[in-house]
Amino acid sequence: MYVAILGRQPALGIAELERVFGGSSVKVISSQAATVDSDYFDIQKLGGSPKAGIIVDELPKSDWHKVSQKVVQYYSGKWSAFEGKITLGISVYGFDVDSREVQKTGIILKQKLKKSGVSLRLVPNPTPALNSAVSHHNKLGLSPNKVEILIVKSKDNVIIAESTGSQNITAYANRDQMRPKRDAFVGMLPPKLAQIMINLAVGDQKSLRILDPFCGTGVIMQEAALMGYSIYGTDLSEKMVRYCRDNLNWLADSHHVKFDWYLHEGDAVKTKWQQPIDAIVSEVYLGQPFSAPPSPTKLEEVKQNCNHIISEFLKNLAGQIKPGTLVCIAVPAWRDKDGKITHLPLISTIARLDYKPHEFANISQGDLLYFRENQVVARELLVLTRV
Repeated sequence: MYVAILGRQPALGIAELERVFGGSSVKVISSQAATVDSDYFDIQKLGGSPKAGIIVDELPKSDWHKVSQKVVQYYSGKWSAFEGKITLGISVYGFDVDSREVQKTGIILKQKLKKSGVSLRLVPNPTPALNSAVSHHNKLGLSPNKVEILIVKSKDNVIIAESTGSQNITAYANRDQMRPKRDAFVGMLPPKLAQIMINLAVGDQKSLRILDPFCGTGVIMQEAALMGYSIYGTDLSEKMVRYCRDNLNWLADSHHVKFDWYLHEGDAVKTKWQQPIDAIVSEVYLGQPFSAPPSPTKLEEVKQNCNHIISEFLKNLAGQIKPGTLVCIAVPAWRDKDGKITHLPLISTIARLDYKPHEFANISQGDLLYFRENQVVARELLVLTRV
């Protein structure tokens, strides 16, 4: 049994976990974490969970002082005869404690182990929970002597887990920033989000061919290739197809990987794609970018334009894929200054386009929004099945 720590927008992480492990295997235990009933968990294949750990104990719901004492008692006994130096990080979720209290727990444990002749280096806690960058750079969870204890207060109890690793943020940054061709005008889809979208579409299936009909500079194709899928991309712009091709060639050379891929120009509202198409993952047309909320008239104009293009694309796609084919697309949603969301009209009438929304166990489709603070145009993820 594992505990997954959820990211900045937890609904995305929950949805991804459900699609990969099955809805019945995922239990949301707080706004920051979920448990996963599985024998295997690879954090590097998930975009929505910065950290995960294998559960080693569950304690009755209690205050931080008592939980801290239990942790010190357990690990001072477990490591009393440890050979070599331990590097330890402690991350706490759900408790109303500051970083000094968390650090104090580690210091007490360090002092007790010192009396047993065991050396421990404590990773400083600037916050109650170490961020994934600190965990990654200290290689916590990747070997027996580099440990991160995850202490999670749930609605029912307190979970103690040992990290099995955190997301490799260095690799994400390199794939995002080192690609030879980038274009801010068409949007900069984060590799993490691309990974989430791929998992939302394919779940735990393998040996699939994934189509991206709005491939842009190829972020989704890049992540799908690294996950072992065959990839197929099209784009209306010759420039984007060229950029995508350069980026995929760079990926193959820089990461020393081989993958099956096909790419050509094509307007998504009328292109006839080559078969087979096993799944569709794409960030579709997001419309005009805004640095501030637009006027109601302008918003209505942009909304209707996006709605028309995306509806026509979905109609074209529906005629070329088999019933049961899974689709995950990022569509635009607009946030006003109060955070209120304006959705595309097609979302409420998706059945007319021969698709049905995927039903999640712990969240609803409307929760699947990705945006940064003060961002006007959000990405809304639609997880659909061709009927």
